[in-house]
Amino acid sequence: MMADLSDRQKYGVRHFASNLWAARWLLVTAIVAVFAVFFLADLPWLVIPGAIVILLLVAGLTGSASHQRQEHGRKSREPGELHSLSAENLAAAVTDPLIVFDDGASIIHANAAALAAFGDLPAGMSLQLKFRAPEMQALIDASLRGGGSQSVDFIDKLPVERVYRVTASSVGHGSRLHVLLFKDQSEARRIDRMRADFIANASHEMRTPLASIAGFIETLRGPARNDPAAREQFLQIMQNQTGRMARLIDDMLSLSRLEMKPYLKAGARVDLRQVLDSVIDSLAPVAGENGLAIERQFAEGPMEVPGDRDELYQVFENLLENACKYGQDGDRVVVSIEPGDKGGQPGIDVTIRDFGPGIAEEHIPRVTERFYRIDSETAQSRKGTGLGLAIVKHILTRHHGRLSIQSELGKGAAFTVHLPTN
Repeated sequence: MMADLSDRQKYGVRHFASNLWAARWLLVTAIVAVFAVFFLADLPWLVIPGAIVILLLVAGLTGSASHQRQEHGRKSREPGELHSLSAENLAAAVTDPLIVFDDGASIIHANAAALAAFGDLPAGMSLQLKFRAPEMQALIDASLRGGGSQSVDFIDKLPVERVYRVTASSVGHGSRLHVLLFKDQSEARRIDRMRADFIANASHEMRTPLASIAGFIETLRGPARNDPAAREQFLQIMQNQTGRMARLIDDMLSLSRLEMKPYLKAGARVDLRQVLDSVIDSLAPVAGENGLAIERQFAEGPMEVPGDRDELYQVFENLLENACKYGQDGDRVVVSIEPGDKGGQPGIDVTIRDFGPGIAEEHIPRVTERFYRIDSETAQSRKGTGLGLAIVKHILTRHHGRLSIQSELGKGAAFTVHLPTN
């Protein structure tokens, strides 16, 4: 008979038998205890029936409570009502673009992420007409033929270029439905490309001074072996080249450390007036070597912003050092600080202005790129690594700030840092 019952019924039968067995032993034990108390305490006979009735009631209530507890525990362990969820609700819970289509390659349903990524996708639209790329056509055909789960890389160029890893698979068994899932790989690809470019540029930057040092060593060991004047000149050049490589390595390590710290320490406040005073004092000798005077134009009042003092010090040090190196055709560099209000957000603006040759308009959008130089020979002669402004931009992004550049050929350049006060 047990073989004909369902699992739930079998569970109930076993549970009832277990409770009945426990209740019987409890009742027998209690009756024996009542008789023992009667004989030892010399109680009236009428007490025995009343005690037995009370024991029966207690045993029944205990068994019922135990049964309810076990039934509640069993229900809590049963699977949820997954079958009551609609396919549309499940698709809406997916944050990546998802499209369901039938054996005729017609769209059945597209979730909100798919509509946001690819525009209007009405039911009944041909999927093969929507995605005409050869790799997508092959993926859809393979899914319709029952080729199992397969993936391809798909580049959608409109309205902006996005790279997706698209997976096609059948839904269930015999449903005649299929699904396309799009995983956006654009940011990962951009980072990979940026890393590859960075390694290539860094290798090129390191190769030039290394080749120079190797050539001078060969000359010193050969024709200039006994030439003190040439030896002194070549050794000085070699020292300059090794210094340049050391600066390049330091800047690359700075960028690496910044990329490993995605968040700022909460609650830290930085007094920009004190930071700028420290930067100006430390770079006064550099300005003096280039025949420049550094002027302060600081507004009154508190000038505090949330951020990391060391990182902001590095921002202004890079900007002021560049102004001293590349603006040496002028007589001065002006450092100003004043309250700002960009886009309705209160902030502070720090401007470092030089009066040198300036920057051509076509170069301004690219000067913050890694290793980008307007004049490579001039930058190398002035100990530039091509990473200073890239570091500045990275730090300002972490501080929710931005850098604006204004320049005109022959009239110098002004670099303004906008930092929010909240």
